[in-house]
This record gives sequence, C-alpha cells and structure tokens, in this order.
Amino acid sequence: FFHFFQVINNSARSHRSLFLFSVGKHPDPVTQRAGGWSPLVSDRYQWLEVDLGERTKITAVATQGRYGSSDWLTSYLLMFSDTGHNWKQYRQEDSIGSFPGNSNADSVVQNKLQQPAFARFLRLIPLDWNPNGRIGLRLETYGCPYTSEVVSFDGGSSGLAFRLSPVPRKTSREVVSLKFKALRNSGTLLQAEGRDGLSLSLELERGKLFLLEGFSVQLNSFLSGTSSSESRRLASLGSLLDDQHWHHVVLEQKNAHLNLTVDKHTEKVQIAAEFNHWDIKQLSVGAVQSLDSQKPIVSKRNFHGCLENLLHNGVNLIELKKSDRGNVTFSCAEPVSVAVTFTGPQSFLQLPGATASSSGGVSLGFQFRTWNKAGLLLTFDLPQQGGVVWLYLSEARLRIFILILSNLVPGSALNDGQWHSVDVTSRRSRLMISVDKEEGGVAHANPPFPVTAGGQLFFGDHSQDCENPFDVFQGCMRLLAVDNQLVDLITVQQRLLGNYSQLQIDMCGIIDRCSPSRCEHGGRCSQSWTVFHCNCSDSGYSGATCHTVYEQSCEAYKHNGNTSGHFYIDVDGSGPIKPQLVYCNMTGDTLTPSLLLFLPSVFPHSVHFQYSAQEEQLSAAISQSEHCEQELSYHCRKSRLLNTLEGSPFSWWRGGPGSGRIQTYWGGAHPGSQQCSCGLQGDCVDPQHYCNCDADRMEWTEDSGLLTHKESLPVRSLVLGDIQRPGSEAAYRVGPLRCHGDKNFWNAAFFDKETSYLHFPTFHGELSADISFLFKTTASSGVFLENLGIKDFIRIELSSSTQVLFSFDVGNGPLEVLVESRDPLNDNRWHRVRAERNIKEASLRLDDLPVATQEAPTDGHFHLQLNSQLFIGGTASRQKGFRGCIRSLQLNGVTLDLEERAKITPGVQPGCPGHCSSYGSLCQNQGRCVERTNGFHCDCSLSAYTGVFCQTGKYIFKPGSSVSYTFKEPYELSRNSSALPSSIYSDMTLRGENVSLSFRTNQSPALLLYVSSYYREHLALLINKNGEQDVRYKLDSSREAEVLESNVRSLANGQLHTVTIRRLSDSVSIQVKPPHQFMNVYLILFSESDDLDPDLARLASLGFAGCLSVVQFNTISPLKAALLHPDTSPVVISGPLVQSNCGSAGSANPYAEENTHHLSGKRWNSRVSAVVLYLTGVIAVAIFVIVTALAITARFLYRRKETYRNQEAKEVKQEDSQDFSFNNQAGSQNISTENPKEFFI
Repeated sequence: FFHFFQVINNSARSHRSLFLFSVGKHPDPVTQRAGGWSPLVSDRYQWLEVDLGERTKITAVATQGRYGSSDWLTSYLLMFSDTGHNWKQYRQEDSIGSFPGNSNADSVVQNKLQQPAFARFLRLIPLDWNPNGRIGLRLETYGCPYTSEVVSFDGGSSGLAFRLSPVPRKTSREVVSLKFKALRNSGTLLQAEGRDGLSLSLELERGKLFLLEGFSVQLNSFLSGTSSSESRRLASLGSLLDDQHWHHVVLEQKNAHLNLTVDKHTEKVQIAAEFNHWDIKQLSVGAVQSLDSQKPIVSKRNFHGCLENLLHNGVNLIELKKSDRGNVTFSCAEPVSVAVTFTGPQSFLQLPGATASSSGGVSLGFQFRTWNKAGLLLTFDLPQQGGVVWLYLSEARLRIFILILSNLVPGSALNDGQWHSVDVTSRRSRLMISVDKEEGGVAHANPPFPVTAGGQLFFGDHSQDCENPFDVFQGCMRLLAVDNQLVDLITVQQRLLGNYSQLQIDMCGIIDRCSPSRCEHGGRCSQSWTVFHCNCSDSGYSGATCHTVYEQSCEAYKHNGNTSGHFYIDVDGSGPIKPQLVYCNMTGDTLTPSLLLFLPSVFPHSVHFQYSAQEEQLSAAISQSEHCEQELSYHCRKSRLLNTLEGSPFSWWRGGPGSGRIQTYWGGAHPGSQQCSCGLQGDCVDPQHYCNCDADRMEWTEDSGLLTHKESLPVRSLVLGDIQRPGSEAAYRVGPLRCHGDKNFWNAAFFDKETSYLHFPTFHGELSADISFLFKTTASSGVFLENLGIKDFIRIELSSSTQVLFSFDVGNGPLEVLVESRDPLNDNRWHRVRAERNIKEASLRLDDLPVATQEAPTDGHFHLQLNSQLFIGGTASRQKGFRGCIRSLQLNGVTLDLEERAKITPGVQPGCPGHCSSYGSLCQNQGRCVERTNGFHCDCSLSAYTGVFCQTGKYIFKPGSSVSYTFKEPYELSRNSSALPSSIYSDMTLRGENVSLSFRTNQSPALLLYVSSYYREHLALLINKNGEQDVRYKLDSSREAEVLESNVRSLANGQLHTVTIRRLSDSVSIQVKPPHQFMNVYLILFSESDDLDPDLARLASLGFAGCLSVVQFNTISPLKAALLHPDTSPVVISGPLVQSNCGSAGSANPYAEENTHHLSGKRWNSRVSAVVLYLTGVIAVAIFVIVTALAITARFLYRRKETYRNQEAKEVKQEDSQDFSFNNQAGSQNISTENPKEFFI
C-alpha cells in the first residue's frame, strides 16, 4: 500500500481554488474524518493527478465521496504515464474506459484492474457525479514496488549482443521476454541466432510486430565462402506499437512449437523442424550484430527506443551488461511530445496565426494520424480576398480548397493509423504543400493572390462560426508549428493560449479495432475512428463478423424446399471448418466420382485416392450423416483377393480418418471378417473360400459390395497383390462416397410441462454466439433457452403467440431483439429461430421474416461471461417454461443431443412426431405427405410427377428412344382377373377421360399424342399448320373422326403451353394455358400403329421436335412409369431414357382459354361455345395406349418417312391435304437442350 505520494490538481483550474482535500492510505477514510478533493467548478475538464515517485505496479483503485457532503463521483476514467506527459487511458477488455464510482459519500468502491498498470503518474478524470452535489473524491491506490533494468538505443549503431553459454543439458523450452517502448515505427527489436544459420527475429514494421524465421544460405562457397540469409514471416501481432508506451513481449519455444505474446494476445506458431534441436547462441538487441562479427550493423532498420527487463530463461541480461562499457544508455530518455485527440463533432483547436512581423506568407506544419478517410484538418481565412482556405482529407488523400481552386496533394492511404506530416508554405504567390516530405509527396500551386494566415487558425471542426462543408476530423495531431515555432499545447490546456473544445490534450486516444481482428473465418477487417467492418467476400461466410453460416447438410436444404443441385454446406456451422460445395440429391452428398481401372501386371499394385473435400470436412460430414456408403468391387480372372494358404490376405485397403487403417474385408462384408459379400451370404462360387476371386478360376468373376461402416470410410488407398502370375487379369472399382441423412437435424425433445427442462454445461460464447433451433407448440409463451452469469445472461423465449424475443446482457445493461409474426406461432407447426450475437450487433431471424438487428455500443463490455448451467425448455427458477417440441438445437455450430438427455430426464420425451403439418405443403402436384420417425416422405404414386417433392417431370429422348405403355387385352384380363388391380378395371369401359400434357415446339403441323383401341377408335392431339390446337376423336369406327379446334393461336412459338382435355360422355372441353411451373422433355414423337388415318399417318411420319412433359391419361403417367418402374410397368423402352431440363416457363403464353364441345358425327368449329348433341352408342372397349416419347434417331426417322412416302404413292394416291402442310422451324437455336447428366438417387 502507498502511504505517501504527491497530489497535483488541474493547474488550469488552480486559480479557482478547491476545498479541503487529503489523499493517501487510510484504513478507514470515514473515521479519519478527512474532507477530500473537490474543485470549485464541476465539469469534465477537471482531474486529479497522483505522482507515485517512481514506476509502480498498480493493481486496484478505490474511491469514496467527500466526507459529510453530497459530493461523489458515479463514474471516472484512469490515465497512466511514466513522465507526466503522453498519457494513456486504461481500458478494461480493450474497450471499456470508464470505471463505476460511488452511490453515496460514505461507501468505498474498489475497482481491481484486470491487467496491472506500471506507471509513475496516475490521473483520475471525473465523468459523472451526483447531480444534487458536485465532484468530490477520496482516493486510495493498491499495488507494490516495481524494479526494472532499462537500456535505450538511438536507432543507429547502439546495440547489445549477448553470447549465451551452452548448457550441459538441453532445457525443455527457451523463453525470451522483454518490454519495449518504441520511438520509431520500424526497426529490428531482437534477433536470436543458433547453429547452422538458424535464427528467429522480432521486427517492428509500421507499428506492428513480426516474427521472422531465418536461414543461412551458402553462396558460391567453393570460390568465396560467402553466405546470405533468407527469412520467412511466421506471425504478426499488435498494432500502434510506436505510441511511446511500454509493450510486453514473450517468445516461448518448445521444439517446433512457438508461442508469441504481445501484451495480452498470444498466437501459436509452427516453425521448421530444424528448430527441434536448436540452441540460442547469441541474442542481439538494438543494432543487430552477426554471430561471426564483433561490430554492429548500422542500418535504418535498427531499433530506436527503450528496452526493459530482457530475460532469457529468467536471467536478466541487461543487468549482466551494466558493467560493460558500450554505446548504450542504461536509462530511458524520452522526448516530450504532446499530442491532442479530436474525438468528434465540436472538437476544435483555435490558435493565433502568423505574427505581424511575418513576411506576408504562411508557414504551418503538423502531424496527424487517423482511421477515417475524410475529415477537415485545418481552416484559416484570407482577409484580403474574403475567402477561406480548407485543408481536408477526402478518400484518404489530402486536398486543399482556396476560394474556388481545388488541388490534390500527393500521397494516398492516409487513413492507415500511421503518423503523417503535413507542411504548408506560401511565399510570393507560390504555395507548396508536402505530405511525408521524406517520401517525396510535394505539390505546388500558383494562386493569383498571396496566401496569408494572419488571423486565427482552426484545427478540426470549424462549425462554431460557419457551416462546415466537410466531414469532421477524428484523430490525433502533434508537433503543431506556426512560423516554424512549435506550439506549446500544455499552455493551451491551461487556457493561456488559444482556445479549444472537446479535446483530449497530452494523449493520443487512437485505438486499433482490427488488432486483434474480430472478423472470423479469414474475413478482412477495416475500420474508422469509432467502428470496424468485416469484408466477408472471400471467407465463405456472411454477417457483421463473418460468422453467419450455410446450412450444415443437404437434409436442411431439402426441408427449406430446395430440390437437387449444388449447395454449400458447412458441417460444423460457425466452427473452423470451411464450407464445401457439394451436389445434393436430397438423399446424400456425392463428393467424388467412381473409378474403374484395369490393373497392370506388376506386383503389387497400389493406388491412393484423393477427395475433393478437405480432410476435416470429410470427417465431419461422415460423422454427422445417418448413413454413408462406398462401393468397392474387384473383377478378377485368375487373380486371388483375400485368402492365402498361410492366412494373410493378398490384398487390402486403408480407410478411415487421416491416412486410414488397414482393412482386410471387402465390400458387403463386416469389418475384420477377411471375407467378401458372398462369404457372408454363403453363395461363393467355391464354398471353400469366402470370396469369389479366391476360387482362382480362369473365368471372369467379381467380388463387390458396399462399405457401410462409417469408421472405415472413406477408402484412402488400395493394395492388390495377386496380379503378377501369367494369365492374371483384374480390375477394381472404388465408387463415390455417398452420405445421406443428418442425425442432428431431427434430434428433438418434447417438453410436456412448464416445469420440465433439460440442462447442459455452460455455454461459452464470450465474443460471438450463434444459436439456431426449430420449435413447435400450442402454448402462447415459454422460454426456449437460458444461461445465467453473475450479472450477464442470455435468453431466447416465446414472449407471446406472435413474438420471439432474444435478450442478453454483457455488462452494458439488457439488450433485446424482437421479431413479430403476423401469423400465430403456436399453430403446432415447425418454426425456425436463428439468433446471433457478436461485438458489433445482435440479430434475430424467425422463419423467412426479415431479420431484426440491434447494434452493440461502440465502447462497452463485449465479453459474455456465463457460469451457470444452460437450461433448455425452461429456466433456473422453473418458471415460464416451454411446452412443446424443440429440434436441431445448435450453439456455435455444435448440436446438443436433446434425445439422449431427454431419455434420463423426467417430464421430457425424446423425439417429436408430426412433421407433415409443417412440411406437407412441400409435396406438390397431388403428392401425399407420409410421416416418418425422423422426417417425412412425399408419396408421388398418384401424381404424374416424380422427385423428392413430386415436382420433377422432365425427360430427354435421344435418337432411337421410345416409350410404349400397353393396357392388357380383354382376354388377358379375364385370364388374370384375380390379380388385376382395381385401377385397371376403372379404365376398361371409358365414359370419359382426362388427358393432360405440356409442350414447347416451333413445329407446325405436329402430332403430340395418339391413343387408339383394338376397335379402331382413337384420340389424336395435334397442332395444325396454322399453329392451332386440334383434337381428333373417333369413338365409332363407322363414323368419321370429330375434329375439335381451339381458337388459341401461335402454339408453335417455342413457348410453353399446357393442354388439358376432359371428356364426359358426349361433352369435351379443351383448355390451353401457360403453366405456373413447367418440367419439360425434348423428344420426337410418332405412332407405330398401322391403322392410322392417312392424314395422321403422314403427320406422324414427320415426327415431333420439341419438349413434352407430364403426360397423363386418367391415372396413368407413361413417362413416369418408364423412368421409375421400367421393369414392372407395362412399358417398352427403346434407347436411353434420362432426365433433362428443356425449356423455361418464363416465356409461356400469357393467357388461357377453355372451349367446350359436344360430339356428333361431324366436325364442329371450335368457336361454337355450346352445342348439345348425344352419342347413340356406348363405348365398351379396352384401350390400347401407345405413347411414344423421347427422340428417335435420324436414320430411323428417315426410314419411316420413306416407308410412308412409298405407301402414299402406291396405296393412298391422293392429293396432299392443305391442313397439314409441313412447316418445321425447329432448330438448335430454338430448342433448349442440355447435356444429359446421371445423378445418384
């Protein structure tokens, strides 16, 4: 404790006197009945300064109000200094500057310093005080004496070199620590050299400290024996280290691991393996000396400043050098440089201009540093011209504006936080402005009038007297000079010279908010005077601090309504693993293509496999998935696989994390079994062996199967041994790694009481926290999550049936973010909540509603300090608990296992069924939602569509492709009536039908669809030569076909159209309309029936070029059946049939029209809206449907065309019908196609 110290009052206010005060160490300040310090005027320009006599370690400060009064402080600042100048504000957590004071005059409030301060002078600045009283204070400080050894270097030849004696036993680690105070922003601080030219050095560069690794390289050693060194940067820490304050550095090396600490921040570094057996032979500080030379190397890169307590493994090296004579000083002589800080609006400094004896010109100079790109630096009047000179920053460059003249001064990036010098000189109508003159930044101008500054000079904001057209300057200035004379800013502070407002004099309050960077995942940090910003463009993340993440699995994308495609997934959320672009087919993630390779005749053959994902991404994806598999197959001919006579396998593979572990089983078998799939099933070609290939036969055979044991995946390498014998042949296949399901996505718990909850360990989200989960409930309120600290807390709750509230407190008072929904949230449907809190802002997102944000205070507490258990579904007080389901709860990317904890917790049940209420709307086009334990499934059996959401109906027909769908004939139906599905019966006797399809084409005429029966009745859907839709019905073989026309024109325009035909008895309606969403196919279509009407036959011979999709005849979907059930459906497929995307709904017809017709024995014009006629017969036939889809080869098309031409010439011999003149405008430029791709389903 300190018993005696000198107290210095604000000399600027000393003439206004002060009340009785005493300060010092008092066991009980109240009982001593001391008065205390109280200035006459209570404002923020007062301070109390304490001189401790020597540098001291200060650990705490206690305050008390003035005895017997209503005078006390409620908050204050602390400043420290070694010299009584260049003060530095003490900040808690790098941000909090103020300390809480008293609430009355009697109680003592002690504030412990998180990091001790080492200083001789302490200054207390009142911020707030009792509004019913005045500033009043009794002060007590706590700490202990501080001893140190100091040495100073001039930046030239002064330096010290310490040759360290080798120790007989290698210590477990090397530790070098020191404190430094820099007077220049660049220079080599320390260099440690060892054997073989290995070295480590610490270098200041632009106020940052860099750690470098050095190697000695021999150059032409045979001739000259010379060598040079190469260095590599390992780490960078700190910023603004040239502020003339002490900074602490620790360098700790153990083998190839090294920790670099600057002040309170540590970075771990991996150095070269050569340093494992490295001993420090020499330490150089100041001017660097080489190990082979006794003379220091004079360089501008040498350190200029002071060092304190240079320790090597606990030994103070400076103390050892004190007895030596050298060119260093064992004290720290500091030049007095008074700076001033402009904190914002209303901050200005007013100084008198040039004296009357001046030569009529102007000579001004100053230095400044700032983070802002813009700001007004200097203003003065031109009395003779009646104008103003403005010197200001714009886009981080210096500009001067004189009357109507504007000039740009050389120099850029002046907002880098470094000190920059500015000199303005005017003589005889010649104006010269220089920025950092030593670097050559000089500009000249010749105004047509003399520039003088005989009035007042204004630095900073000048809006007191006139409107300021420029931004306010926020930054520091020093070394202000007028007429080459430095301005005494202490005199200004005492109000004896000039004037000022809202300034901090004798300190530079600049803070580097990007050191350390709060931008996560490699985001780039930039800053202004008050805030920092993160550029996340190259990080793969988003948000204020690059913390927001992509979905963690394909499963999550699926339940957002996404269909198959490429997506970024981030398997660990906001953790360190980067996002990975994968293809999601909504059943798994395909990360690499399969391989099929034939082996050369060498022994042995080995191959290593590389995956597109990084190792940590791969491992996390496998661990998180419900199921993973990878095909492994071996095709062999006289090539054995596993079993040998002595029992060791011929072949093996490695799988699992890292380089993998040796595995001796094959696809389809169990780990460690040394078997193949056939051995497990007991059907190998030779029962004496457990693999088909081990039979060693001359015929080709194979052993194949899926590897499903996740701990053994993926396959890393493969070694195949028995391929060197004559006649041995083999090939292997390693399939893609496929994973599906997300075991975290459906992890849920059901809370059936308000008093029930789950508890987990304390949540650690000190600087950034992201929380996401899904919930469903019928209750109107309840707490989802809560974690408490001593004062801090974090909570997310359903505050009402339409509101979700995110609240927390990090020491600045509670902050709340609220999102309100128009619809009730207690609708027993899943709702998603995503909350994030970082040092810049807090955000809350509910479902797809706009995100709500609240900015954090610029200066304030930002560490979230929690110490209690984390409560889920309730609170520590067991009040306001949540009733309902919580699912997929993730905190900072880590999923909490709610189900496991619920199994052992009363009142909470694992799992939560009932997903179709939330996700059923994703099943489209008559798809039916089916509940599953973990999720749901869309049943598309009643829909013409397929896909995960019954939304896919796109197919591609290549040349030679066709699909035919055939109903069973009547005699077949009677023969197999017992097995006939009821749906087939329903289509036997047709009193009506519903037919629909979508198409896009440029061809007219064209035949789209043909349906025929065994009794020569048919239905044909076509486009005539005018581009109109025609429907031909022939329901009686004795009558001519009815032709029903639609008056919708231009259907052959390359746009998308949907045609729907509905017939009930004798009434037929045709509707042509543009779809809301189209799935299309590209095909050429014609019918192979020999009984076609001659006109239809000739039209069919032309083929169809265009897109066709979602073909449906009553409940039958021929294209869907061909794709999904080609082996069990009554379909015949010729040629390849794959899915495709051809066409877009964006240009579809902008209208729809429906026409209703009634059938008779003659043709009706489509413009007749309603004509009532009746059919005299009833159709009782089984319809034979031939739907030929997809593209036919050109050769086959031409052959069919030639057949029809010959048939017309020989049999029909009639004139070409004018209704079907061919006009095919289809071409590659009109029909959109894509390369077929095969996806895993």
